[in-house]
Amino acid sequence: MLKTLNWKDTPWQGPLAWLLAGGLALLLVSLAIQRLADRHLAADAERLAVGWGQQLGRAVPDFDRLFLGELPGPQAQERLGALRGTAGLLHFKLYDREGRLLLASESMGTAPREADTDPASRALAWQVAKDERPATQLLHGSDASQPAIYSRAWVPARLGQQVVGVVEVVVDQTQLAHTTATSFQRAAGVAVAAMLLCMAAAAALMRHRAGREKHVLDRVSYLAEHDVLTGALSHGPFNQRLQRACAQALPPGKAAAAGETPRGLAVICIDLDGFCEVNERHGHSIGDELLRRTGQRLQGVLRGADLLTRLAGDRFGILQLGAADSPSVTALVERIVDSLAQPHQLPGLADPVRVSACVGAALHGVDGEDADTLLHNAEMALLRAKASGRGAWSFYDASLDRTLQERRALAADLRVALQHGRLKLHFQPVYAGDGSTLKGYEALARWLHPTRGNVPPASFIPVAEDTGQIEALGRWVLQTACAEAATWPAPLAVAVNLSTAQFHRGQAIVNEVRQALLDSGLQAERLELEITESLLMQHTEQVLATLHALRGLGVRIAMDDFGTGYSSLAYLWRFPFDKLKIDRAFTQGLGGDPRVDVIVRSIVRLAHSLSIRVNAEGVETEHQRDALRRLGCDELQGYLLGRPAPCERLTHLESEVVGVVVPDVVLA
Repeated sequence: MLKTLNWKDTPWQGPLAWLLAGGLALLLVSLAIQRLADRHLAADAERLAVGWGQQLGRAVPDFDRLFLGELPGPQAQERLGALRGTAGLLHFKLYDREGRLLLASESMGTAPREADTDPASRALAWQVAKDERPATQLLHGSDASQPAIYSRAWVPARLGQQVVGVVEVVVDQTQLAHTTATSFQRAAGVAVAAMLLCMAAAAALMRHRAGREKHVLDRVSYLAEHDVLTGALSHGPFNQRLQRACAQALPPGKAAAAGETPRGLAVICIDLDGFCEVNERHGHSIGDELLRRTGQRLQGVLRGADLLTRLAGDRFGILQLGAADSPSVTALVERIVDSLAQPHQLPGLADPVRVSACVGAALHGVDGEDADTLLHNAEMALLRAKASGRGAWSFYDASLDRTLQERRALAADLRVALQHGRLKLHFQPVYAGDGSTLKGYEALARWLHPTRGNVPPASFIPVAEDTGQIEALGRWVLQTACAEAATWPAPLAVAVNLSTAQFHRGQAIVNEVRQALLDSGLQAERLELEITESLLMQHTEQVLATLHALRGLGVRIAMDDFGTGYSSLAYLWRFPFDKLKIDRAFTQGLGGDPRVDVIVRSIVRLAHSLSIRVNAEGVETEHQRDALRRLGCDELQGYLLGRPAPCERLTHLESEVVGVVVPDVVLA
């Protein structure tokens, strides 16, 4: 018969029972611990998502517009990209209050498709927006493309007290889950050790979580106040500190009256010279690296509590505290100019990149009392410095405001004049060295303004260059001059002065010249294109390649204003110019200084030895004409020989004698 079993019947049954009971207890404890760990991971993900979502509005510009369905701009994409990956955050999505997907981190630059929205996620996002309470899911990765353990959290996004949408974040919790499991598994050995280890693990996890949350908040706070690329203050925080500094400032005059120590400040604006050319030639990655290093150099020249901001693009601003007078500002400005003038050895480039900077400064108590005025006047001073050339700096001048307003009005009028064909070309005759044989004409742009009257080219050409209208103006001169020259008897020809801006587009100017010749029917050898020496100082290889391409069309190339500014004989053998134009300053100096005669004679002999013709501008007296003829100049032009006139009153219309050498057309 069967015998009832008793735990005392066998020596191993008691320990086995205890083992089973202990195992069951451990299993229950393990299940409880696992559930507790899952709750901990979910709570951790929820806290991280809430903190991330709350701080997002301060870091991303126009954050509220994202929930109106607008795509983020370049700066917002940059900030969102910088936040992605922080503290294990893998992906994020933005939904509106109805659960419609507005933005996904994988494709921030494009609008999401309806098919991209998971119905369950949309429903859950709608529920979170309705209940205004977060929701969290703890998931295990199903393949190698997903983390082993991760959480998806949906939190309402608020503007003020109103919920405008829902933020969904995916957080990698593999490492945290591993840390939790390891800690609890070791704690499962014995009850007391388990309790102690659980307490220690909980404390470690809390510290880890607190540290990670602090890191996230610190990072978000930093990005909200600083430029990601350069580390400089953003414009908003910089303005706030500038306003506080202005409120606390005490100029020397007021300080003396109050018997206190002066508390001065200055605002400095900095703009890099030639940064656009670096971007165009080497790409935006090199440009970004140049900006980053520029920020480092500027930080290196600051003193004490001075603050740096990136105003926009390649423009920076500095708040100099403790600047009681102009000498202290001058000292800092000179350090800035000297530091930024040093070459940059950038990664991936064999040759160093050289840029300079223009600087404008405004002193508190002298150039303004409040933040907006100081910043505006520093910008005006910067414009004045840029007008003086590269590497220049200037203090504020009140007349700059009037000048700027005048230039803005002139630029607007010029745009209208170009659109409605209100500019005209006048032509000045060019003669052979004998002063009697007509060679052709130089075309001059003329503008008869309805209220200003005749606006001289020296006024509107620089405005066109500064406002980007010079390309349209140059294109109009090229097309109009070619069309007019095609009606002249051969071999009279026309030459067009090409601006620096036209050369920045490389092959485009070659195509424009080719098209102007085709449209007008003008023979290529009757067109002469003039460039200035300063153009060859910038990107010489690129400019020379474009000049060779133009030469391949059959046109002729002349160097204008030779002998002034940046003259370099190296250009004469690197490119075979057809003609050199001696600056009118040499013509005016003939007879007054024997050294001028020597210089002109040397230029003529050098050019002739290289088979290059020489043109002399500004001939106004018979003495100048005779001297230039004696020195061997090939072409002469000036008021003595003929003033600029409209096309219907040109010299060749009155004479049947036509020369054989190509003349010139310029913008001014």
